[in-house]
Amino acid sequence: MELLAFKPLYMERVWGGRGLEAKLGRTLPDGKVIGESWELVDREGEQSEVAEGALAGKTIRELLEASAADILGPGRDGSAPFPILIKWLDCQERLSLQVHPPADIAPALGGEPKTENWYIAECDPGASLIVGLKKGVTRAQFTQALEDNQAEECVLRFAVKAGDSILVESGRMHAIDAGNLILEIQQNSDTTYRVYDWGRLGLDGAPRQLHIEESLKSIDFQDFEPEPVQIAAGTQTLADCKEFRIRKFELEPGDTIELPAGEGARLIHIVNGQVTDQASGKALNKGGNYLQPYVTGAHLQADAPTTVLVTDQF
Repeated sequence: MELLAFKPLYMERVWGGRGLEAKLGRTLPDGKVIGESWELVDREGEQSEVAEGALAGKTIRELLEASAADILGPGRDGSAPFPILIKWLDCQERLSLQVHPPADIAPALGGEPKTENWYIAECDPGASLIVGLKKGVTRAQFTQALEDNQAEECVLRFAVKAGDSILVESGRMHAIDAGNLILEIQQNSDTTYRVYDWGRLGLDGAPRQLHIEESLKSIDFQDFEPEPVQIAAGTQTLADCKEFRIRKFELEPGDTIELPAGEGARLIHIVNGQVTDQASGKALNKGGNYLQPYVTGAHLQADAPTTVLVTDQF
């Protein structure tokens, strides 16, 4: 079985634009404001299809139902959804302030938990993120700030640069400011509670729905002033949580990464540059996201200065 690349699913968002054309060389649907490219998804109603090779046209669901052991490893359940969802986010405007429900309360709210990691692939000068609360802000203070349309006074906003990364766990309030191109690696969930939307109108010209009651039940009010993982040279662990592990590799031309078969499925993300898989001769290009099945080994060699992320242990 080969490394698997999937056709992207493009999602229109009020805060999006056309940036993926220039930044990742994508061909976008005409006349659409595209905020998200879903690179790999296994959900009812949204299914990734293999883009090329012997399995072209097969959905990720079809592959898992037919070959779960080959893809995920012995004993893995092919009827369960693939556990990771990968997105590119082109944030031309600020996203809403939002939260995902923790696992212990998500079922009661009719939702799913979602822990996600943001990797800043590119950003404009002065770009920032909003993550967590300012130190000492209480639930009562935040609730009053929402009523007074002053939520921004309670949340932590900090500047970022390309290469920064932050883990956004379920219960952690967050928003992305304009000017960020982000690779989002997350649990397979699509439950988002919108806390505050900065007075913005949606694509239909009406205010977007808020989920205040669900949000206040979901927010971790002890989550004060989290810090991103700062870019460092060489190999670096960006996230290591119960849902997944993400490692970063900075490669110069000729450098290699060995990813043996039989150690579990992996996801390979090419943030910039290009590598060639010496095992198959396949070129892995900037912006590409690839599923490495359990039975498949990969030997990646950089053709140019390249940043590679590898997600595993999911």
